[in-house]
Amino acid sequence: MLYHLFDSIGYSLPGTGVFGYISFRAAMAVFVSLLISLWFGKGIIRLLRRMQVGETVRDLGLEGQLSKQGTPTMGGLIILSATIIPTLLFARLDNIYIILLLVSTVWMGLIGFLDDYIKVFKKDKRGLAGKFKVVGQVGLGIIVGATVYFHPEIRTRVEISESLAQQFEEGDVHSVTEEDGTVHYLLNRKSPNTTIPFVKDNEFNYSSVLGKLFGNSARQYTWAIYILVVIFIITAVSNGANITDGLDGLATGTSAIMVLTLGILAYVSGNIIFSQYLDIMYIPGSGELAVFIGALLGACIGFLWYNAFPAQVFMGDTGSLALGGIIATLAILVRKELLIPVLCGIFLVENLSVVMQVSYFKWTKRKYGEGKRIFLMSPLHHHYQKKGIHESKIVSRFWIVGVMLAVLSIVTLKLR
Repeated sequence: MLYHLFDSIGYSLPGTGVFGYISFRAAMAVFVSLLISLWFGKGIIRLLRRMQVGETVRDLGLEGQLSKQGTPTMGGLIILSATIIPTLLFARLDNIYIILLLVSTVWMGLIGFLDDYIKVFKKDKRGLAGKFKVVGQVGLGIIVGATVYFHPEIRTRVEISESLAQQFEEGDVHSVTEEDGTVHYLLNRKSPNTTIPFVKDNEFNYSSVLGKLFGNSARQYTWAIYILVVIFIITAVSNGANITDGLDGLATGTSAIMVLTLGILAYVSGNIIFSQYLDIMYIPGSGELAVFIGALLGACIGFLWYNAFPAQVFMGDTGSLALGGIIATLAILVRKELLIPVLCGIFLVENLSVVMQVSYFKWTKRKYGEGKRIFLMSPLHHHYQKKGIHESKIVSRFWIVGVMLAVLSIVTLKLR
């Protein structure tokens, strides 16, 4: 909003020229987001207490669990407001990447809000039926996948030689001249492609792979395959974040680490100089994602002030489903979806622990008449609780693992 305001008057007011820089607007988004989450977050928590929006805790035999009974939930509203408001203030609202992320935030936030509302106000611990959650996740996957595939402003560029550039029509190639007179030729590409971690020629093109596997006639179905992949990613990551939200500060802290990493990846991918230096895919317009990511990062850190052990508020599904959906969408937009098993390794392992536990229990019950378990309890963080490890230590160690995975994800920019 402020960017468009000052841009419309040609930055004629003293000091307004800084709003033309992504780095300044991203920094301001972090500051305002922290301000909103820290200052207004306290008021939202008081309001939730007055409305008796408290968590209902089942006795699962976990240490300190019953002491959390009545702690305000639906605190994800703090994260959502602290993300959306700074984004509206400082981001370019005509940028398709920003529009997609705002849609993702509101969409998944509403699904989570409905789930929390049913649990708290309708006194139904099951919350929103699983099939409706899946429908919502699939709906967002269709929106994101179709937009990325078909929208004319979403494209990538790769550097090619001058001789090869001459073989393409005008408009297909974008040239960049440096100060020393060196000219770089960048090929505009609309086909869906992504990055393969740790591989030298690290581009994965969905259309090319389909053609090689099933023949050229299969290329016409690339859009459908791509949208299905996006649906799977958004569903898996949002559910992973939801499952991880079981200890004070666990989902918030690990999400903040992932968001910061994606911010770095988005910034270098959207900067033509950095992308050329690192020999990575250049994604025009994606640099603006740094503003949204700054707001989301500030929201997570600010919320952690109240969500760290002992938590004064829980994010609920309002926050966890939204965070997972946003992180998945971000990874897709910066063409790093194949990096998700590394970067979102915490979410993946938490998801797998539940799947393994349930599957093994059902299989052993069917075969031996008595169900057996792999873990003392799932998700994985509860397994460690059952072993007598204090939850603050579990959370700290998960954060450390998250930082290691984040560093490994950034290293993939050069380690191939």
